[in-house]
Amino acid sequence: MSAQTDGRDAQPAIALETVELEKSFGGVHAVDHLSVRIPRGLITGIIGPNGSGKSTLINLLSGTLPMDGGTVIIGHRRLQTIRAHESPTNGITRTFQEIRLFPQITLMDNLLIAMTRRSVFSSLFQRGRGARRERAEAILWAIGLWEKRNDLAEELSYGQRKLLEIGRVMAMDANIYLFDEPFAGLALHMIELVKSLMRRLRAEGHTIIFVSHNIGIVRELSDYLIVMDSGELLAEGAPEPALNDPAVIEAYLGN
Repeated sequence: MSAQTDGRDAQPAIALETVELEKSFGGVHAVDHLSVRIPRGLITGIIGPNGSGKSTLINLLSGTLPMDGGTVIIGHRRLQTIRAHESPTNGITRTFQEIRLFPQITLMDNLLIAMTRRSVFSSLFQRGRGARRERAEAILWAIGLWEKRNDLAEELSYGQRKLLEIGRVMAMDANIYLFDEPFAGLALHMIELVKSLMRRLRAEGHTIIFVSHNIGIVRELSDYLIVMDSGELLAEGAPEPALNDPAVIEAYLGN
């Protein structure tokens, strides 16, 4: 099936584009000559069957995995190589399915470290400086963890750690946010909070890209949808038309 497209005049501004992006593991094409365009300032959901390449795509865009071929276009930059440490320069930040925090320091310090590109050691000595601390306090309120600001990250529950990781990427104030399965394993009230945080980021003008297996959340939250299968683009466009495409129903929703 061909991807859904619109006329030039109807297309939104593009935040990120991939051109013939490739990644293989042995003989398996996890991302197979993938060309997609992510609209700026919207929430884009990525779905597909297990093994369709969703998380691999997030890993390539963030530099967590090296690409085997193709190009990623961000603004006026055409990138054939992306390294993880370059993500802030590219205006990108991300969460992981496996939560990555500094477990033996406080929630407040986890956020303050995320706000600076200096070393962890020097970051901690800046924690009393006004603007950064005020922003960290606001984020802790937003993610519902203000009361635990002085607790160690390792003392949090799984769901709270996931919220803190979302808070850390919010602290980075990027243009493009990549969320890999942000709702997995969360209680209902935490799911609602994460949805509200993603909408808040969109309202602030950021671009959100998220992977999820929860079709209900994808349908509710996404402005735009990309459907992958076997590393290839199966469908893209507005959520309802894409989800109702017969090829999508056969490959994903019908499983």
